[in-house]
Amino acid sequence: MGICWSNKIKSVSPSNTGYNGSSSKASSSSMPITPRSEGEILQSCNLSSISFSELKNATRNFRPDSVLGDGGFGSVFKGWIDESTLIATKAGSGMVIAVKRLNQDGFQGHKEWLTEINYLGQLQHPNLVKLIGYCLEDEHRLLVYEFMPKGSMENHLFRRSTHFQPLSWTLRMKIALGAAKGLAFLHNAEQQVIHRDFKSANILLDSNYNAKLADFGLARDGPTGDKSHVSTRVIGTQGYAAPEYLATGHLTAKSDIYSFGVVLLEMLSGRRAIDRNRPTGEHNLVEWAKPYLVDKRRVLRVIDPRLEGQYSFNRAQKAANLALECLSTDSKYRPDMNEVVTTLEQLQDTTKNMPKGTQKEHHATSNGLSNNAPRSHRSSTNDAPNRVTVNYPRPSANPLFA
Repeated sequence: MGICWSNKIKSVSPSNTGYNGSSSKASSSSMPITPRSEGEILQSCNLSSISFSELKNATRNFRPDSVLGDGGFGSVFKGWIDESTLIATKAGSGMVIAVKRLNQDGFQGHKEWLTEINYLGQLQHPNLVKLIGYCLEDEHRLLVYEFMPKGSMENHLFRRSTHFQPLSWTLRMKIALGAAKGLAFLHNAEQQVIHRDFKSANILLDSNYNAKLADFGLARDGPTGDKSHVSTRVIGTQGYAAPEYLATGHLTAKSDIYSFGVVLLEMLSGRRAIDRNRPTGEHNLVEWAKPYLVDKRRVLRVIDPRLEGQYSFNRAQKAANLALECLSTDSKYRPDMNEVVTTLEQLQDTTKNMPKGTQKEHHATSNGLSNNAPRSHRSSTNDAPNRVTVNYPRPSANPLFA
């Protein structure tokens, strides 16, 4: 989740932890106007209530070696339960789950826990992470999710380790499309939903690199009737928030689209939205990249050098132009998510549409490494070690619900 700002943005490093079809409504249950009381939310959600003792057994008493990640909300633990009965099973048997446990001394609060249940308990889509159940006993507040083996996109883009090989151009475009479909679904829902904290850390990947959106603690219903926006406290993650939202607190679906533009730019460049370790003038990704994006002759300056030989200039230009449109300062010039999905579908990599020379380079580098990489490292991304450290999204540092 994000970080609450009062009058102006505080200098905050982006989270470096992150676990954590189409955009039609056919794959989801319809979501009614959001209920507001705790009782209504828990009664209307399509989730199972799981006892604290079962989750304690499933995670081996929340053992330290089962921790997947930590954040303002608390820690996330790996566990195992029976898929049918939801009763704890032995490690390695049954269904793998991720259990997020609220830290009573942390920054997150009950309201964001409830918000997550409110949305993910009613919305279902292939590109949204599945919330299986919750626990509400005495002071205990826990959430139980499907386990996402590949962790977050953020880790694959920015971590340098043997566990996280650089994502290939093909995989990046696949993930971008999946994330776009997830946002399009939210924006097209019967009661529109605005994610409000869309970022690379909140895009989780399954074993086949299918993208699923996570972390709905800051989500809000979109405007209704003749309203053009929702007025909220400015909250989110620095570097991803739309300029008009930062200036006014007016939230619309176009705020998410700006955030999507930032994430797409991260995917194209391999750079973080905010990186204080970069040279002066390159700390803010959008500010640094925009002059290159508007100039055809210089657009390749933005593309991650690790992707060399994996894409055509035409594809890179189209992807960069899409990012630029999403990042329009004036929100009315940004595309809607249906248009974003259409464009990304056209950018999906098929070798039959690539020049012959590029096809060879594509096969040689589709695992995320350039042709110049040492031969010993040219292994498939899917051949990475089975034991991967998976990090979950870092929740907001503020317990207030705007």
